[in-house]
Formats: sequence, structure tokens, C-alpha cells
Amino acid sequence: MADEFSGAITTWDASTIARAVGEGVCTAEAVTAAHLQRIAAIDPQVQAFIHVDTSRALAAAQAIDARRARGEKLGPLAGVPVAVKDQIAVAGLPQTAASKILQGYIAPYDATAVALLRAADAVVIGKTNQDEFGMGSSTENSAWGPTHNPWDLQRIPGGSSGGSAAAVAAALAPIALGTDTGGSIRQPAALCGVSGLKPTYGRVSRYGAIAFASSLDQIGPMARSPAELALVLQVLAGLDPRDATSEQGPALASGPLIAADLQGVRLGVPVQWRGVREGQDPGVAAQVQATLVQLATAGAKIVEVDVPLLDASVACYYVVATAEASANLARYDGIRFGRRAAWTAQATVDELYASSRAQGFGAEVQRRILLGTYALSSGYYDAFYKKASQVRRLLTAQLHAALAQCDALVGPTSPQCAWPLGARTQEPMAMYLMDIFTISANLAGLPALSLPVLPHPTSGLPIGLQLLGAPWAEWRILSIAKAISDLQPGPQRWPTAVEAP
Repeated sequence: MADEFSGAITTWDASTIARAVGEGVCTAEAVTAAHLQRIAAIDPQVQAFIHVDTSRALAAAQAIDARRARGEKLGPLAGVPVAVKDQIAVAGLPQTAASKILQGYIAPYDATAVALLRAADAVVIGKTNQDEFGMGSSTENSAWGPTHNPWDLQRIPGGSSGGSAAAVAAALAPIALGTDTGGSIRQPAALCGVSGLKPTYGRVSRYGAIAFASSLDQIGPMARSPAELALVLQVLAGLDPRDATSEQGPALASGPLIAADLQGVRLGVPVQWRGVREGQDPGVAAQVQATLVQLATAGAKIVEVDVPLLDASVACYYVVATAEASANLARYDGIRFGRRAAWTAQATVDELYASSRAQGFGAEVQRRILLGTYALSSGYYDAFYKKASQVRRLLTAQLHAALAQCDALVGPTSPQCAWPLGARTQEPMAMYLMDIFTISANLAGLPALSLPVLPHPTSGLPIGLQLLGAPWAEWRILSIAKAISDLQPGPQRWPTAVEAP
């Protein structure tokens, strides 16, 4: 084998796999089998997957190999294994959003994002664990139990797309799909030491993703590097007539991602993100600051910007998101959708609804439905939801103004590294504050990504740096992220709590 194809197959990134399969260096079946074997060995410890689709994944890989043998041109993700968050539909596989209320539901169709990946000759290998309906920051709010962080199995992987992040970090899949409502791709990517991208709202179709908060949700990729995020985004982006919120948007660049020349790149640091905020690990703040110094040395210009309403973003988000969740989840009543509680002769329809929802929804989902219903109720709509919507518009305008002064906003992805399992399950407000740096991108519909930078100075756990860009500026922030990634010292670091690939 050539040097680029050396090492275990599970260490290869998506572009290397696609080249190897396309050039006949190895088969798609061999690539898929290697990842399935690693899942069988490692995932009992990590619990990243809810469902592994062994037989169909191997059959799909064999079909790709047969096409290559016939001389047909293969897609840009030929033979690349993909893990898909349980929130997203894969035809013939369970789609439960990690909730008991959808237990037993089998998706009858592929989400548009999944269909596009298949058209690019990727191989779907299974569905990953998550917080129920995407509500959480730790992947502990799952009906199927928590996922464990591959860097420390006694710690959370982040959420809500924690299963997808853990799968990529543990080399169970080179790329994965997640959904991001308030940071649910970027925050677990940061805590698991991988890269994750939330595209501009509308860049990637949401068709086939179970809704949490429709004006905030966005499907996006997770991978080991910004270059792989760019490769997947080129496949996923585009207008979908089945999703009324999708847009064509300006075209992405073609070809591989090229690192930006950092000389003269302006990176804005919001005043509100500077220093050590309440609840932030000083080690995280120190390493982010050290990275900024590194970037300034490489020629980037670090500028200070003021976005006053960033301090109101958490409150604004948890009104908007819970209100939309209340409306979206009203359909799961045991009659129209969802598992029905046992019927008794004495039960009224209202009692059946209440029993089905109480048995089917977990505590966090029930909490958010109650919060959202209260915010939308008569007498409180103007005070809460209307006011939050007004703040959202003003925050969006402030972010646009800040981005007019720089190429991207930069700061921590998460205020903390991965915390121990169970440490915050009884403190919902503390958990909500873990989204403090990420939710503004969702409120404004802006693209944002997280990439790993210097690890924590004492624990060695991963730390993520977030880049937030102007609308449709995914390629710009990806190219800056690649330049930052290229500056990071040392070879690829693999998680220390699981067997190296």
C-alpha cells in the first residue's frame, strides 16, 4: 500500500477511504467490515449506537464494489461508513429520537440528508444515541441509557448528538450526522475532540428529521477534521422542495478545502465571551486564549467586538425552543402518533393522552413541554414568547453588525470539558448554561463550527474552539478552521479510554 493508505482502515478519514475504494486499494466491503468489527469490540463500553445495521451495511458495500468492478464512476464518499443520529430517518431502521414514545417505530423513508449520502456512495452503518428529542447537553436523557465519552468512560460525551460525536472520536465511523438546535453538534464535538459543523439555517434539508424546535433545528456533519466536514457539506447542501425552510444559497466551492492564509484574517472576540465567565473552567479559557495568541502570531488580527444581547441569549433561546417544542410534540399523544398507554374502561380520552405522554416522555422532555406551554399560554404569550422573538431579531442584527467587522467570531465552544456522568442531571439550569456560547448561532441562523485545539492543561481532555460566520459563509469558516487545525502541534490524538484503532 502507498503511505497514505497505511495503518488500520479505521484510522483513515473519509477522503482517504473514498480514494482507496475508488482506486481499488481496498474494497468498500473491507472498509465496512473493519468498522463493524471495531463497533462490536468497542461500542459495548462507549454505547454510541442504538442500532447497528450490519447486514444491510455489508450489502450496500458489496453493491458499491460490484459497480466499481463494472467500471462505473463512484461518488465522492465511496465506501465511507456513516453513523446517523436517531433523530434522522433511515428507511427500514428504528427512528425513536431516543424516546420510549416512539419505541418500535420504523422509518419508511430516508431523510434527504441520508438519501444524498447514499447517492454519494456512503454506507450507513447504524443509528446513534442522543438526548431524547434532542433535549439535553450530555446524552444522558436517552431512553436507552447514556453514551460514554471515549476519552474517559466515566464522563459524558456532550449532547444532544453525543452518540455521533463519540462514534467519530472512537473511530467507529469516520463521519456522522447530527442535529443542532442550540449547539447539539458543536458542543459534543468539542467534548469528544472532533470537528462539527452547524450550517446556515436552510443550507441542508431538515426533511426526515424529527422536529424539536423548527426555527432552530439544523442537520450537519461531524468528522475528524474541517476538511472532512467540507467534503460532506458539499454532498448535503442544496434546495429540497420537500423542506419549505431549505434554500439553495450561494454555491459552495468545488474541490478539496484549502487552508486560509491567516495573514490579515480578522477574528472577532465578543466582549461578552472574554475572560472567565461564571461557571467556566479557567483551564478552558486559558487554552482558548493561548490559541488566539497562536493565531495572532500566525498573522491573524484579533479584534474585539461588542454584541450586548449575547448575555440574553440563553433566556431567549429557552423560551423560543421550549415554545416550539411544546407545539411540535403535541402530536405524540398515543392516538395520532406515539405509543399508547394501556386502555381501561374507566379512562377518558384526556386521561389516555396524559397517561401515554407521562409514560412515553422522559423528565427533561416533560419539563420543556411545560415551560413552552406556559410561555405560549393566554396572558403570558406577550410577556415571554413575543418578547423573546423581539430579542432574537435584535440579537441577529447585532451579530450581523459584528460580522461586518471581521471574518468570523471566535471563542470557546463549551465553558467546560466533559463532566462526570450524573454530575448535572439534577441541575437543569446548570446544564442549560453549558449552551451559553453556542445558542446564538441557532437564534440567528448563522453557520458555526467547533474544532479541537489545545487540550485541557491538567486533565488532558479535549477543548473546542468555535468559529461563527456570516450567513452562507460555511466555506470561509471551514478554510479558517483548517488553517487553525494545521497549526495545532503533534500527530492525531486518539481517545485514551478505549483501545486505539
